[in-house]
Amino acid sequence: MSDPSIIETDALIIGAGPCGLFAVFELGLLDIKCQLVDILPKIGGQCAELYPEKPIYDIPGFPMVTGQGLVDNLLLQIEPFGAQFHLNQQVESVINLGTPEAPKFRVTTDAGTVFETKVVIVAAGGGSFQPKKPPIPNIDAYEGAGVFYAVRKMELFKGRDVLIVGGGDSALDWTLNLAPIARSLTLLHRRDEFRAAPHSVERMRALVAEGKVSLQFGQVTGLKGEPPSLSAATVKGNDGSVFDIACNAMLPFFGLTMKLGPVAEWGLNLDENLISVGTETFETSTPGIFAIGDINRYPGKLKLILSGFHEAALAAQKAHRYVYPDKRLTFQYTTSSTSLQKKLGVS
Repeated sequence: MSDPSIIETDALIIGAGPCGLFAVFELGLLDIKCQLVDILPKIGGQCAELYPEKPIYDIPGFPMVTGQGLVDNLLLQIEPFGAQFHLNQQVESVINLGTPEAPKFRVTTDAGTVFETKVVIVAAGGGSFQPKKPPIPNIDAYEGAGVFYAVRKMELFKGRDVLIVGGGDSALDWTLNLAPIARSLTLLHRRDEFRAAPHSVERMRALVAEGKVSLQFGQVTGLKGEPPSLSAATVKGNDGSVFDIACNAMLPFFGLTMKLGPVAEWGLNLDENLISVGTETFETSTPGIFAIGDINRYPGKLKLILSGFHEAALAAQKAHRYVYPDKRLTFQYTTSSTSLQKKLGVS
């Protein structure tokens, strides 16, 4: 009898950026069901997190498309396949339960989600995004109780005195989302200029004018309270003054950095922190685990999104052999196959 707490799937894709999303499409055409895990709180990987409005000029068929525009189109393209997303989670362990001929993996995330899958496709860019920590003395002692680098559950901040530090999209987005449920909310930034979307800045200033959000300028230099409980943040203001902001939850949004993270412990062949693959199927040294996109390495590799799309297509062909070992795979074109068009809802 199967454990109902374990999510069973044909394929688990680690990384919900463009390459991971296109892998859903290629797998879906072959009747392979997918689940996706991503450490970020939203779908889209680097495109959505780091340059949502940046123009991209080398996607076939798009003379120009923004990062977010590409993600939106990919989501529309994979809609018929009903992939499930598990965001704000990082894969911590991959245990091989099968054989080289019949792979099976148990995959666990840091949120306690457990999957059993026949195929794993690592599409994690250069690794997992990790938050950049501000240089505040003893900040580690407050992490997880008073200091948070991401919002996994909004309810955790309900009725709390929240301090958000930063001036980008994440800082402004969470200012707007948490203001209605927090007891008090202060936004602290180095200056009165923001890198966030203009409409978010306008909404934030409206909340400040209404007295629902406090806006301060300066930098956090220290934290107060008996760790891990936080009671206040000491701030050096732009005018040289030093003052405390009472808070029992602080969210510093200082951007993200890329680290390989737990992938390094999965027993895969690594070359300069990248996963070595063969170019026939982009399979790793472990049968059933594939790597596509910027995280893989092979002779002649180009770190382009379109290269990752090609890799996803070939990986899907080999994945079919593991998911349906007794089923012959017949290659078909979406332009002429009525069965594929039916799957896409366009027949």
